[in-house]
Amino acid sequence: MEPVRLAVIFYSSYGTNFEMARIAAQAAQDAGAEVRLRRVRETAPPEVVQSVPAWAAQLEAMKDIPEVGHEDLVWADAYLFSCPTRYGVAASQMRAFIDTLGPLWMEGKLVNKCVSAMTSSQNPHGGQETTLLSLYTTFMHWGAILVPPGYTDASIFAAGGNPYGTSAVAGQVTDEVRAAVRHQTRRLIDIAGRLKAGSAAVAGSAA
Repeated sequence: MEPVRLAVIFYSSYGTNFEMARIAAQAAQDAGAEVRLRRVRETAPPEVVQSVPAWAAQLEAMKDIPEVGHEDLVWADAYLFSCPTRYGVAASQMRAFIDTLGPLWMEGKLVNKCVSAMTSSQNPHGGQETTLLSLYTTFMHWGAILVPPGYTDASIFAAGGNPYGTSAVAGQVTDEVRAAVRHQTRRLIDIAGRLKAGSAAVAGSAA
């Protein structure tokens, strides 16, 4: 069977979600998946970004990573989204990209894709769970298949106990968070692989 195709799609202002996305991409490759690491386009005005040195530096550090496009979502069997919380929901940059996906949704090209999500916030109670739930609400509208980590591994408890997805305090991607990211990614690849194998078997029997 062909390997699972995973699109790791992230937005990061200061580097936390960038680091989590890179960990996920490597874990997926180690699990045998084909991976596309893609960043969401920065929509904040350039003068605003440049006025914050750390923000500008992070954007420069990511310049060689391709921006995500619709073709990446069509290509992938599974998606792993990662972005910071903003007032309890996903950062506007991520929402702006998601809001462009209407044509794919109308064509049914997001249906039955496996999807999971990760996030970060300034503190542990800064909207991490609501951000993930808001993303999952959108994914349900797509007809995608949610694959949260749940309490399926000890790493989830060690990283803070968020069953909806790995969440970190900004700037604190600890060893525990890294382990949780890897587990969540492997679980996503495993479920997507099972579905892909089942679909291939059904198609083969029909032929």
